[in-house]
Amino acid sequence: MADVNEVIIIGSGPAGLTAAIYAARAGLDPLVIEGYGAGGQLMITTDVENYPGFPEGIEGPEMMQLFRRQAERFGTRFITADVSRVDFSARPFGVWVGDNEYRAASVIVSTGASAKWLGIEGEQRMMGRGVSACATCDGFFFKDKPVVVVGGGDTAMEEALFLTRMCESVTIVHRRHEFRASAIMVTRVLENPKITVRWDSVVEDVEGDQVVAGVRVRNVESGAEEVIPAAAMFVAIGHQPNTALFEGLLDMDADGYLRTADGSTYTNIEGVFACGDVQDTVYRQAVTAAGSGCMAAIDAERWLEAGTAGATDHAGASASAD
Repeated sequence: MADVNEVIIIGSGPAGLTAAIYAARAGLDPLVIEGYGAGGQLMITTDVENYPGFPEGIEGPEMMQLFRRQAERFGTRFITADVSRVDFSARPFGVWVGDNEYRAASVIVSTGASAKWLGIEGEQRMMGRGVSACATCDGFFFKDKPVVVVGGGDTAMEEALFLTRMCESVTIVHRRHEFRASAIMVTRVLENPKITVRWDSVVEDVEGDQVVAGVRVRNVESGAEEVIPAAAMFVAIGHQPNTALFEGLLDMDADGYLRTADGSTYTNIEGVFACGDVQDTVYRQAVTAAGSGCMAAIDAERWLEAGTAGATDHAGASASAD
């Protein structure tokens, strides 16, 4: 059997790296399997201005590099690859990267969530230049400018209402003729004088060279196209938690987010903890992810100290990425 690690952390966004810092300082010698998409969603965020401690702001990739360096300083080990399979049916738990097997007395899952995108060419071209999936993160950069929000659920309503506090105007583009959001949110949006709606419309492309200048939309009923002048487009069609690896093993809600016990990071399998956006359906901020990463490391440390890791039998199963 492979050597047993005290803790393996799967994922390396703010949650995973904070968990690594705390686990390393506690002497747990953590192994982080950071994935090929190391750093999480902040790797595609140009400017972070709402994380405490950076009064002048900082670029997302630079911030994640600082997180990683701090974890390394305390002895965290890293594997830059994706986990292909896990086995939580017995302890020590099994984690595979291709054909390489790693064993762990405890596991912290911090695989995050990915924003759903429209899939249009201009969206990728203008990522970080006016195209965003987080109004809370990036809305401030477009103060007193017109912006577009794409979506029709509660998230889109919340984003649009938030943006009215700072932006000149907000246009919501929705593919249907009615929102699927809750009634109270719809009422607030429709009564807000700074918000207009393009019903029955889809985004065809993003206009602009270096930065967003407008959003080209098409009415699905008439086929007519128009360009809405805008300095930014916020895509608010939801997030997809990165939990396929754990299907059938860890409890999830209807949307695939991992369930954790109230006030903790414990999953349904003792010794397996979850933190960050993979279990956060509400806040999805770097600072809240980091906070839950701290919680996961402390939960894992205390669980290991209690001696429960000595058990060998555990209800569970194994799953692979495919």
